[in-house]
Amino acid sequence: MTPLPYRVVARREETADTVTLTLEPVGDRLPPWGPGQFTMAYAFGVGEIPISISGGRHGLIRHTVRAVGAVSRAVCAAPVGSTLGLRGPFGHGWRVPPAGVDVVVMAGGIGLAPLRPIITGALGPRLSVLIGAKTPAELIFTPEYDTWRAAGARVLVTVDRPDAGWTGRVGLVTELLDITPASGAVGYVCGPEIMMTRSAESLVERGVGPDRVILSLERNMRCGEGTCGHCQLGPMLVCRDGPVLTFAEAEPLLAVREL
Repeated sequence: MTPLPYRVVARREETADTVTLTLEPVGDRLPPWGPGQFTMAYAFGVGEIPISISGGRHGLIRHTVRAVGAVSRAVCAAPVGSTLGLRGPFGHGWRVPPAGVDVVVMAGGIGLAPLRPIITGALGPRLSVLIGAKTPAELIFTPEYDTWRAAGARVLVTVDRPDAGWTGRVGLVTELLDITPASGAVGYVCGPEIMMTRSAESLVERGVGPDRVILSLERNMRCGEGTCGHCQLGPMLVCRDGPVLTFAEAEPLLAVREL
């Protein structure tokens, strides 16, 4: 699949190393995407990486990316008016929350990015958004938290290591479940694997069935099409069979060290 050219029409610096880009098609556009899917984003002359879709509508695609390697640094540095290549969308996305149930979203760090479409689609008094980060400086989408609260959602934020100006909660994101309705809810979780495992286990302990806890694994994906085998996790390929799985499906795989 040849990358289609997309122009950067807006950029927002989330943190010192994380940027949200809004892209519009220069010509042909990608097929419609669903929450939880990803594209392969190509920085011309550098390479391509998988990036989850964090929003967008009317043909626009929003990507939130952290600069951790050569390609992600090039994508992050793309100025307004520049062009990137996109392939996709790929992967199985988030499952739509059942009507009339509580929704608990648990995010660690940049794991909030692929969860953002679920949040914006489920805004209301039955939504709880639990956000954790290592430090306040690593929180993303902070200008949107009050907007989500104004729409009725409960938004709770915690950090591992506070700075001098931090007045919020300190601790693990799983500790926020102690003040959040969980039994009978559906849970959506994304972040580092250890955070996802502990969060999923905590939701199950509070009465959420493992088939109602949904994770996005997103580990080591490279081609997006299930051909290179780089993202193999046991019998599955994450880019083809995931990245979204229930905890019932993912638990036996995540439990095997170094798999």
